[in-house]
Amino acid sequence: MAFKVRIWLWSTNVKSLESVVNQIREIAQKTGVPVRGPIPLPTKRLEMPLLRLPHGEGSKHWEHWEMRIHKRLIDIEADERVLRRLMRIQVPPDVYIEIKSGK
Repeated sequence: MAFKVRIWLWSTNVKSLESVVNQIREIAQKTGVPVRGPIPLPTKRLEMPLLRLPHGEGSKHWEHWEMRIHKRLIDIEADERVLRRLMRIQVPPDVYIEIKSGK
């Protein structure tokens, strides 16, 4: 019995995110289940401007810090065997995964 599984992945590190996506894609190809994706979703940019006050003489200036969150979406029609393989993937600590199953 096959389930439709939607996998959401997000990370601030693109290389580690792509390595996890490639592992998922390889598992799906080896088992022969249909896969849709990875679909790149819009990158979220978080900006933080900081006011730096001078110590002594000088003028104020702003420093800008930015963090980017990259997201991917994968749809798989998987059975129990494929889901067990997906649960054994080594995921780096900076990659977050959410798996939702449908009918």
